[in-house]
Amino acid sequence: MAIPLDYGNAAAEYDAVRRAVGVVDHSGNGVLEVTGRDRAAFLHAMLSNDVKSLAAGQGCAASLLDVHGKIQTFLWVLALEDRVLLLTPPGRAQSTIDALDAYLFSEKAYFLDATGEFAIPMLAGPEAPALVHRLTGASLPDAPWGHLSASLASVSIRVVRGGGETGEPEALLLVPAPDGETVWQKVIEAGARPFGLAALESLRIESGTPAFGDDADSSVLLPEIPFLDKVSYTKGCYVGQEVVVRIRDRGHVNRMLRGLVLDGESVPTRGATIVADGNEAGRVTSAAWSFGLKRPIALGFVKRQQAEPGTMVDVVLPDGERAHASVSALPFAR
Repeated sequence: MAIPLDYGNAAAEYDAVRRAVGVVDHSGNGVLEVTGRDRAAFLHAMLSNDVKSLAAGQGCAASLLDVHGKIQTFLWVLALEDRVLLLTPPGRAQSTIDALDAYLFSEKAYFLDATGEFAIPMLAGPEAPALVHRLTGASLPDAPWGHLSASLASVSIRVVRGGGETGEPEALLLVPAPDGETVWQKVIEAGARPFGLAALESLRIESGTPAFGDDADSSVLLPEIPFLDKVSYTKGCYVGQEVVVRIRDRGHVNRMLRGLVLDGESVPTRGATIVADGNEAGRVTSAAWSFGLKRPIALGFVKRQQAEPGTMVDVVLPDGERAHASVSALPFAR
């Protein structure tokens, strides 16, 4: 399901998330169910984070890499008593199954694409934990991707602590699809304001959260983006680990995902050229109007030499003009 651009007032929607609580529809995300006695061990050997040590009710962010350390997809892992749920970016469920299946030999791990079987509203904002408690009686887990079963409007749901996509406390509700509209309306009636893509992108980019398909894809090395929440350096081998550890211990990456704060009012397009000292220094990967900073902001890859926060660069705009911009650390300071 595509997220609408807005619900009539993107700035007010943004303010609701920063000051109270908003709700966005993440039902377009993929959902995989992994069963079988070897499910945790197999995923542990495949993914960049520690899956094997997760107890039921715990979770983590992770990446699936290729042997060269390049990102094939982001994943969010939820351990249950009898299965593991993998949340994927939109459109990545089947390709994730295909990629994992290529490594599956005698292990007892079975994959089911459950995309579309769940509605996934996400509450975001400082009042999100209180709203979850008011609606379900459950307390949101403290750790990102921790989760628990609950009931809302007589519907059995799973409540998941988000990882900070918006920079605010978050709760994803995994709801059986037929009950999705009922739960959506109950959440709104309880005070959550729906927010659309314009507010979400402003929140996401301000928070420095890379989106798969925009800021990361199979051309990107994991250490080129903010990645510490997606990796364990103590878990042992996984696909692509050798490259990640070699970069940490003996080398560096030649480009980094950084923020850009632009002058003027024009938002650059994805792929816009970043220029420093008359030479191409990188490319914009995603951009939005920042309702917090009241100016355009972007994420983009810049060469290591220009990656220091405060470095001045130019960004080529859609009309061919150039906007001055300052390189920013992530998340952006508001």
